Amino acid sequence: MQILIRITRMAWRYPTRLTLAYLTFLGAVGVSLLIPYLFGTSIDRLVSVTDEGIGGKDVARSTLVLLATAILCASLVRGFLDFARTYAVDSLSQLVSYDFRNQLYDKLQHLSFAYHDKEHTGNLMSKATADVEAVRRFVNMGLVRSLEVVLRIVAITAILVVIDWKLALISLAFVPFLVFRTTLVMGRLREMWTRVQEVMGETVTVLQENLVGIHVVKAFGSEEFEKEKFAESAQRLRGEYFQSERLQGTNSAWMTFYFTLALALILWVGGWEVIRGDITPGQLTMFILYLNQLTFPIRMSAFIINSFSRAISSGQRLFDVLDAVSPVEEKKEADDLDRSKGHVRFEDLSFAYEARLPALKHLSIDAEPGQVTAILGAPGSGKTTVVNLLPRFYDVTEGRITIDGRDIRDFTLASLRRNVGIVQQDVFLFGGNIRDNIAYGVVDASLEEIEAAAKVAQLHDHIMSLPDGYDTSVGERGTTLSGGQRQRLSIARTILLNPPILILDDSTSSVDVETERQIHEAMIGVMKGRTTFVIAHRLSTVRDADLIVVLKDGVVAQQGTHEALMVQGGMYRDIYELQLRPQEELLLDAAIASDDGGDA
Repeated sequence: MQILIRITRMAWRYPTRLTLAYLTFLGAVGVSLLIPYLFGTSIDRLVSVTDEGIGGKDVARSTLVLLATAILCASLVRGFLDFARTYAVDSLSQLVSYDFRNQLYDKLQHLSFAYHDKEHTGNLMSKATADVEAVRRFVNMGLVRSLEVVLRIVAITAILVVIDWKLALISLAFVPFLVFRTTLVMGRLREMWTRVQEVMGETVTVLQENLVGIHVVKAFGSEEFEKEKFAESAQRLRGEYFQSERLQGTNSAWMTFYFTLALALILWVGGWEVIRGDITPGQLTMFILYLNQLTFPIRMSAFIINSFSRAISSGQRLFDVLDAVSPVEEKKEADDLDRSKGHVRFEDLSFAYEARLPALKHLSIDAEPGQVTAILGAPGSGKTTVVNLLPRFYDVTEGRITIDGRDIRDFTLASLRRNVGIVQQDVFLFGGNIRDNIAYGVVDASLEEIEAAAKVAQLHDHIMSLPDGYDTSVGERGTTLSGGQRQRLSIARTILLNPPILILDDSTSSVDVETERQIHEAMIGVMKGRTTFVIAHRLSTVRDADLIVVLKDGVVAQQGTHEALMVQGGMYRDIYELQLRPQEELLLDAAIASDDGGDA
């Protein structure tokens, strides 16, 4: 019930539309209840004309014309009120779903990596679509129509009792069965719709993963396997939907059966009462017409119960996201970090993704302004974790990180991340053109600034060779660009941000040796005056780094300059002999070949 109350509060943000919906349905109900009375009165007037003979025909004719006109006017007014109610309710439901989608999207933007690491993308997409639609249906149908159903039942029941209490008792004899079945069905539907939404999220996840990884699917010839996996998930979803729809349909059928049975008894007993003179033909007609109006709330109750059940399960899933507390929280009194000098210190920090699995243990690094710090280590040693803590994608478990002597948790997240530029290993490009992707994060950048950044990243010449230049579409996720071109575009995007602190997370992993050499030469100028952290498997920038940190199992195994570590021996020297020296030879060969080509 708490879930429905919260949804209702969101609807009350638009009191004018909600009030209009309630007023119009009240008017529509009132007018609709008037129509059977007019019909019954007309029938009694016709009967009285027959009894009075020819003399009363003129009087009866004018009365019937008046009643017919009243029925027509009442029908027109009811139609107008129904239209107004439909407009108010539909527009209100769209506004509420709009708010839900925006709040959900905004919340997802501000949740840290730790939350997204545990949530499937497909499940979140299902919440933003199917669950929001279920809430919209509740606002459209349950929030207003439920009160209309209750009002109609109460009003019509009272009218039936006034007309003939004996017939009313016969009609209401089935109410206890309806109440019992309604309560039972609502509980079962809530469980069913919760399962439906969960399976829907799993199905969307399978679809999303397949579309993103379609190249891998085709490379391994796994089309049939993927088809079977999706078919299995879709079959489960179909089964869950079928079960819930069957229960809803069965419930609606039972309600119709109860009403039809009641109507048959009313015709039988009421007919005998007319014959005996206990009620008039017009009163019996009124009773049957009012009883017929009772079918609407009875049949609608099945759909309303369904909307309540879906809203509870879907609302719970939505509020789970909206109420989620991000592990990375910004202080209320956080300060804006102006352009920093770039003095970064990791002070005895420890970090764990899971409580029992520490990723970093008592790590200390002191990076002076303008210093290049290279971080090396085997896969899983904690290299990327170190630099993910600097812009607060995650928060440290123990210790602290400072910039210019202040804890980074004292700054706003936006200002902190303006000072920390990242070239990530896995490059993501948005749909659009090259210019927009380079300018992402600096939307007001001029074309000259964008071109300057592209030149530094050794990408400008390639862009200018394209028919549309900087307006060339990159395709979905940058499919029209090669891996090296995407990597260089990512570098240009970070350069344009002009951050005082720069993180290169294996930023040349997807380029060939010659391109790496060119990027390395360009990045030497970019890194001047910036505090730079370089995570590399290829070690082209490591030798010239001011500080080299070697990690092993989340602990600093060695740190120092290249010369000092070579003299010291140990892990760094082993890595150098196995990787650095062969890479240096390749880079030297590429440089000689380039020079020979230029002389020729």
